[in-house]
Order: sequence, then C-alpha cells, then structure tokens
Amino acid sequence: MENKTNFRRFFGASLTILGVAVILFALIAFLSDNKPVLGLSVSKGEAAAPFIVGMIFLVTGVNLVRES
Repeated sequence: MENKTNFRRFFGASLTILGVAVILFALIAFLSDNKPVLGLSVSKGEAAAPFIVGMIFLVTGVNLVRES
C-alpha cells in the first residue's frame, strides 16, 4: 500500500513541477511581444492554451500530493 502512496506522491510532484514550468513559459510568451520564446513564436492569444494546461497540471499535482 505504501508503494502506491509513494507513486502518487512522486507523480503529483512531477505534475506540479511540469505545471509551474508550463505556466512560466506561457507568461513569458505572453509578455514577449511576438518575439520567439525557446524557438517558438507564440502570440498573446495562443499563450492562453499553455497557461490553461499548466493550471490543470498544477492543480492536479497539488491534489495528488495533498491526498497521499
């Protein structure tokens, strides 16, 4: 049973870190004024999609860590 808890904790921490990284990318892309970010040209409207995905990852990861 503890192995399952450790996996949930690890997976939750991974999702949380990934969510923060994606949110930071979206915020930098939003503020870049159509300049390439990490080789990608992202407009202000297109920066909303990674932000939403990052928020989903962040909330899911925090809930997994909190419940285990």
